[in-house]
Amino acid sequence: MDSDVKQMKSLALAYMGDAVYEVFVREHLLKTGQVKPNQLHRHAITFVSAKAQAKVILYWLEQELLSEEEERIVARGRNAKSGSVPKNTSVQTYRYSTAFEALIGFHYLSKNEERLTDLMNWAIEFLTA
Repeated sequence: MDSDVKQMKSLALAYMGDAVYEVFVREHLLKTGQVKPNQLHRHAITFVSAKAQAKVILYWLEQELLSEEEERIVARGRNAKSGSVPKNTSVQTYRYSTAFEALIGFHYLSKNEERLTDLMNWAIEFLTA
């Protein structure tokens, strides 16, 4: 599967990464004892919004926390043309959030579980700091 994953389109990786990260965030919130659905949703947005994801990936790039291969995946994700941008988000923010999701999707589909968990934990730590 690994070589297939490397050939996969960035938006497909981002599609998977979005779902994987969302589940991770939800589990994190439940573990912190938050159970009210409205509260859970509001807190989840602080982690899964395009703005939050872009902030994380820009920080990782600035701090040089990613491998060369990861940086290539991020660049591909950032340059992917999705055809639409959600409301309330700049094109640049949206592209970086897509890059973040593509990186998460890449590691998930490549079965790089340890690295995937590290990255998602770093994202949560960074956004709660």
